[in-house]
Amino acid sequence: MLNINEFITFEHENEHDLEYDLAHKKIFSTPKIHTANGDLSKRWYVYFSFRDPKTGKLKRMKNIYGSANSHKNKEDRLALLSRYRRRLLKLLKEGYNPFLDNTEFHKNKLAKKSEVPAPVEQAKTVPVEQSIPAEVKIEASQPPKQEKEEDKMTIREAFDFSLELKAKVINERSLKDYQYSTNAVVKWVKENKPKIKTIDQFTKKVALEFLNSVLLKSSARNRNNYRLNLSSLMQTLEDNEIIASNPMRKISVLKSTPKRNQTYSANEQEDIFKYLEKEDPILLLYIKFISYNLLRPIEVCRLKIKDFDLKNNTIKFKAKNSPLKTKIIPKIILKELPDLSKLNPENFLFTPIKLGGAWDATENNRRDYFSKRFKTVVKEKFNLDNNHGLYSFRHTFITKLYRALAQSTSPHAAKSELMSITGHSSMQALEKYLRDIDAELPNDYSDLL
Repeated sequence: MLNINEFITFEHENEHDLEYDLAHKKIFSTPKIHTANGDLSKRWYVYFSFRDPKTGKLKRMKNIYGSANSHKNKEDRLALLSRYRRRLLKLLKEGYNPFLDNTEFHKNKLAKKSEVPAPVEQAKTVPVEQSIPAEVKIEASQPPKQEKEEDKMTIREAFDFSLELKAKVINERSLKDYQYSTNAVVKWVKENKPKIKTIDQFTKKVALEFLNSVLLKSSARNRNNYRLNLSSLMQTLEDNEIIASNPMRKISVLKSTPKRNQTYSANEQEDIFKYLEKEDPILLLYIKFISYNLLRPIEVCRLKIKDFDLKNNTIKFKAKNSPLKTKIIPKIILKELPDLSKLNPENFLFTPIKLGGAWDATENNRRDYFSKRFKTVVKEKFNLDNNHGLYSFRHTFITKLYRALAQSTSPHAAKSELMSITGHSSMQALEKYLRDIDAELPNDYSDLL
């Protein structure tokens, strides 16, 4: 007798297994996938619970492994386990009970599979039309059966499947953005297109209607961000043959003018620094790492005591364009650092109340905290607009550096030296950045007029 594990992992089973909503069922729990936090050295499996008729309580059943752990990459392993999970859902709905003798259940399943008629062998001397029985001709003339709606993934299930895969290859911030986008789509469809249930019904036309609603409520930039997030998720669905094609890929990007942080004037920067010397020294040092070390705010939030090598005056950190980057610590910052040798290497350099303390918060929450602190302490005090923020200090000091270097050398030589300081990955990227912040200005051209 085949057991449930063999039925679910049977490789020749129809791939379009039935999934349905088990929220109202009490006899068994919704099957889930254990991924060991993405660790491929550990075993991944599908697990579920079924109500024990003796105790009346849900009891954990044996894990279902199949051949999933033979795969050496996360996407293949998760895709196969998702297939097992769908098959398990179908079996449970059809009445499989691990506490009973399921012999007849298995026989019925096998009998249904054997009911598929064998192809008719045709004699070479008999015309094709004459060799096909009438009942077969009628059957052949009928259109192929459409996949039942309950066999297809709902919009929520499809996006959750894609998010599971994406969680293994993108960072935490991007995953949250993706989740936010999918939640908005599901809510919009429920309110505006209640007849649409499955992911294949989410066509280009429906996608455009959703994006237009975002555009009318916010901006072209926000609309484009939704399009980008959803396109990435739906491409994963296409790659895994959940949908035939990605509708978002066929929708054009709207032109938008991105907002950027403006540089501070020399007087504004000096006034802010003088004010913070007395008002908030921790925030001032935080800003100086952005200004003098040219780090991004989130990169400053990542700094731990162990990242500092004071023998060589360097720091190592995760940058935007590199998993691990090394930069020198300029003397202008070195003299303001506390004695790091007495601090726990695992502690963050910047915390709300002191330098070199423990802080149980995500890096996004740490960055948001200092952004709000800057708004309260500095922006409200100096009446700064939305175009001036923490990132503006990086723009300000890169502009200072470039103009100082350009006074004594050629523009190309100045950019080459600046590139090693800022950490841009290419000269083209640096030149675009300098244009965006208006760091590169021409000489007076009055004589040409």
